Amino acid sequence: MELSDLIDPESVVASLRVTSKKQALQELAKKAAELTGQPERAVFEVLIERERLGTTGVGHGIGIPHGKLPELDRLYGLFARLENPIDFDAIDEQPVDLIFVLLAPETAGADHLKALARVSRLFRDRAICDKLRGTDNADAIYALLTQGAASHAA
Repeated sequence: MELSDLIDPESVVASLRVTSKKQALQELAKKAAELTGQPERAVFEVLIERERLGTTGVGHGIGIPHGKLPELDRLYGLFARLENPIDFDAIDEQPVDLIFVLLAPETAGADHLKALARVSRLFRDRAICDKLRGTDNADAIYALLTQGAASHAA
């Protein structure tokens, strides 16, 4: 599975202006609803419910909120670079400025976990994260995500 299977250029928010985790999830749910055709409220609820189980702030300024929706026909990804870092209750207590939302059908099973692993591997690369933080051009971000992910295939 490649990141290009999860995202397309419309899935990239190059400069999201939010001030809280809840606001970020609301804005990303709105964008995800446009991409998936799912109700915005349903997307938001699944993301919030997952956060209640434990933070998806994985450290080093990165959040990977994710969840499953029954009506989805495939996996969807959405990336946002925040204008300003926000408190995300991350495991390292550092603010988050890069967020990758992953939404999966309830039937996704192992594909959901493989996609999460792929996204996690990509964001462990500090050079790619620095480049993502260094641009607010959506096309450049999309290229970094998809080309960077290809070089991290395992």
